[in-house]
Parts: sequence; structure tokens; C-alpha cells
Amino acid sequence: MKISSIALNTFREAIRDRILYSILAFALFLIGASAIVASLSIGQEGRIVKDLGLASCSLFGTFIAIFLGIGLVFKEIERRTIYTIIAKPIHRFQFLLGKYIGLVLTLLVTVGVMALLVAGLAWATEGHWTSGLLGAAALDFLALMIVTAVALLFSTFSTPTLSAIFTLAVFVIGCLSGDLKLFADQFAEPGLRLIINGMYMILPDLSRFQTGAQIVNAMPVAPLEIAWTVMYGLAYILMLLLLAIGIFQRRDFK
Repeated sequence: MKISSIALNTFREAIRDRILYSILAFALFLIGASAIVASLSIGQEGRIVKDLGLASCSLFGTFIAIFLGIGLVFKEIERRTIYTIIAKPIHRFQFLLGKYIGLVLTLLVTVGVMALLVAGLAWATEGHWTSGLLGAAALDFLALMIVTAVALLFSTFSTPTLSAIFTLAVFVIGCLSGDLKLFADQFAEPGLRLIINGMYMILPDLSRFQTGAQIVNAMPVAPLEIAWTVMYGLAYILMLLLLAIGIFQRRDFK
């Protein structure tokens, strides 16, 4: 009950944020513009719409996760409302989980709107429904949940500016981690290979959630691979939340 109340309050605060509407408006504009760009090509309209649309959902969803996630804890400290909250019979883990769930709900609404627009444009362009498109958007959303958990983790002990930098760095490295590991295994020196493999083990491998290219090109995606990806994502989110709770529990606000 306490977690749900905090989550709903966080959701209400997030949907009033002007940054959210600015990012969402620009994303919807770019997704809509992809239909105009697609009309300039011959025979590739649907592919272009889906490519640009899914990329826009992922990119702008990441911006929303970062810019809202980094202030989840800092805003409460800056407003000094954190002292009132922790003085009540509310555990710190309930506060963090509520904040996280509230932001995930915000992402679900915004990314859902973008994904439905992409699916609608793809259907209007190709004349048929692409069922895997929403599946690809769902995996992208799971990756955004990881990015949100990363932002929440950094917000428990750092400033918003540093949290944004760290989270963005984790996102970029996570998207490239698969290619970096492949490069390290084939070409890197032993020392560099050890470093890259260590980063691959510690940082999230966001590249495994990027199935948009396979969906767009009508390539089959193994159900077992999707299941392992979902389990990996959920396990990583749980690990990040436990780490964030551990740090937040030990933080002194006096």
C-alpha cells in the first residue's frame, strides 16, 4: 500500500514535468516525420518507418529515463521532504521501490504511445499488421527499465549532473558491449581483453534487447533467446534495485 501510494505520487509528478512533454512531443514529431522520409523511397517505406520509429522509441525513452530518474532522490533531498518521509513509518526500501515503479509507469505510458504510433504508421504504410513490432518495443522497454534502475542507483549517492553522465555512459557502453566483446575476443591484447570482458560481466548488455533489426528484416527470433533475455533483464534490474536500496539504507540525511 505504501509503495503503491509513493508510485502513484511519483507518476503524477512525472507527468506534470515539462521535460517529459518536450521529449515526447519531439519524439512523436520525429516518428511522424519518418513517414514523410519513407515516402521518398521506393519499396522500402515500411522498413524505414519501423527502423526510425523503433530507434526513436528507444532513444527518447532513454532520455526520459535518465532526465527523470536522476532526480528521483535528489529532488526529495533538495526540497527537504525526505526528512518528513523517513520520519514516517515508511521503510527506505519502500520509498525507493515506489519511486522506481512510478517512473516505470511513466515510461510505460510514454513509450506505449510512441510504439502504438509506430505500429499504426507501419500498418498504414505496408497495409498489414506486423505482430513482432510491439514485441521488439517490449524488449526495448525492458532495456529502459534497466536504464531507469541505473539512474536510480546513481541518484542515491551522487548529484543529478554526475548521475546523468554515469547513466548515459552505462547506456552507451551497454549498447555497444556485444560488439566490444566480439572485438576483444578476436583482436584485442590479453590485458585489454581482460578489461573489456570484465566490463561486459559487470555492465548490462543492452545490445541483446535490440531485436528491431531482426523484426524489420523479417528474420526469425528464437523464443528461447527471448526468454533468456527477459530473465537476464529482470535479474539485472533486481540486482540494481538491491544495490540501490543497500546504499540508500546506509545514507545519513542528518
